[in-house]
Amino acid sequence: MKTTLADLVDALGSSLHTYLAAAGVWSFPGDEAIKLALVDLVDDQRSIADRAVRMLEERGETPPRPVFPIRYTATHDVDLGAMLPRVLDGLRRQIGHLQRLVDAGGAPEELELVLEAREGALQHADVLEELARRSSAKAPAPAP
Repeated sequence: MKTTLADLVDALGSSLHTYLAAAGVWSFPGDEAIKLALVDLVDDQRSIADRAVRMLEERGETPPRPVFPIRYTATHDVDLGAMLPRVLDGLRRQIGHLQRLVDAGGAPEELELVLEAREGALQHADVLEELARRSSAKAPAPAP
């Protein structure tokens, strides 16, 4: 059974937004605000995951190596505005997963890190949802 910290490392490291940042995915011009928001999200989550890894190593445990699902490889040439709903959907699932970890309980220092990850994900989701609203408002209306 995975520990809370190992589960946290997996959840943060295997997300679509982490894949987009790690793979250096090329995107169309005009997506700069979305790119910057994704970089901020991934940097914050990477910092939390790194802290969880250090805690695991200090306990003599082997930290997991998150893996990306093969379906992410189809995102090599993307319009981030069009991809944003998928990123948000994954982020919402991640927030739900983090909440379930909190609800399951555990050591206070572990739960503190999970709560920090959940709160950060919620804040980043708010930013990304605002960008999605702006992006859809700018989208041209479908032809009649």
